[in-house]
Amino acid sequence: MAPRSSRGIAPALLCGLSLFLGFPGLVWVQISVPPQSSPHTEPHPCHTCRGLVDSFNKGLERTIRDNFGGGNTAWEEEKLSKYKDSETRLVEVLEGVCSKSDFECHRLLELSEELVESWWFHKQQEAPDLFQWLCSDSLKLCCPSGTFGPSCLPCPGGAERPCGGYGHCEGEGTRGGSGHCDCQAGYGGEACGQCGLGYFEAERNASHLVCSACFGPCARCSGPEESHCLQCKKGWALHHLKCVDIDECGTERASCGADQFCVNTEGSYECRDCAKACLGCMGAGPGRCKKCSPGYQQVGSKCLDVDECETAVCPGENQQCENAEGSYRCVCADGYKQMEGICVKEQIPESAGFFSEMTEDELVVLQQMFFGVIICALATLAAKGDLVFTAIFIGAVAAMTGYWLSERSDRVLEGFIKGR
Repeated sequence: MAPRSSRGIAPALLCGLSLFLGFPGLVWVQISVPPQSSPHTEPHPCHTCRGLVDSFNKGLERTIRDNFGGGNTAWEEEKLSKYKDSETRLVEVLEGVCSKSDFECHRLLELSEELVESWWFHKQQEAPDLFQWLCSDSLKLCCPSGTFGPSCLPCPGGAERPCGGYGHCEGEGTRGGSGHCDCQAGYGGEACGQCGLGYFEAERNASHLVCSACFGPCARCSGPEESHCLQCKKGWALHHLKCVDIDECGTERASCGADQFCVNTEGSYECRDCAKACLGCMGAGPGRCKKCSPGYQQVGSKCLDVDECETAVCPGENQQCENAEGSYRCVCADGYKQMEGICVKEQIPESAGFFSEMTEDELVVLQQMFFGVIICALATLAAKGDLVFTAIFIGAVAAMTGYWLSERSDRVLEGFIKGR
């Protein structure tokens, strides 16, 4: 097979490239939205210290069977002390105490490293609890369990059973906090030693208290039944040891707006908007109006919309009336449109062709591009040696040349006649 002539490839490439560049491409852009960071809350220093000690103890467990590994362990034990209490082991443990991202841990370790070394070499025997010695006694960041504040005062209910075992003592175990008891649901009082609002004592002894819920609307009660109420919640009234709903809508307790009506609910009430047809109402719908709104009229027991369009209300020429709820509006009649405050007849545009909005210069450019594409295609086929297409190509070039020269000659002649 004879090699393909490059004369046939070049015109095709040039034509294809020119057409490709004439059209815009699509570009996909992926926008990554950074995740919103949650507000950072620094842990209490006592919690950081506790975490440091816990990590230190885990490091001790990890290295308990290690030794120097220098080759002469007997010499090392004799001259440098046993690996168990050696500086080498301490360094290995401290290197893994804080994670790389735990800034608070690294900061605390830097401040307390000399204390840790002092405990390691001199205080282990007399103070085996590192947390107590470091966090509570030396750094004074923590308190014993059941105590709180700078002086480590006992929590309400005592250090042995803070908040009676039914709540959390704020600041417990730290040098901060108020010591206030945050009681569990159903419990209350300073040390959570009483039943809260809506609960009663189902069982109690010297160390144990069980609080159970009262019947729904009861604030205080002697038992779980409806007839065991001693005090009612807001919106209810006590009647023969039972809580009865108060109808605020039938009393002066309800406070609703002028265009609202009251609806009683269990233990409360709601204010709902009157119908649009009403100026004040006693309930829902146009049949409960006290008075009709403008644009409405009383028909029987209801306020109904007035159709203003039944009378001539639109004074403008070529206008027509459209009724609306409680009102009306004037619009231009069909075939007319609003222009400078009056309705004028719409001009129906002539049907536009595909090239009707193009300028003369744009049409000329489009025409030249079309013939250029045709000539490119013929040139590609003629380059393959096909005599028929070669003849067509030569004829097309001659025709385009003649057309171009005739256009130029017409313009030259026209300019000459006009004296240009």
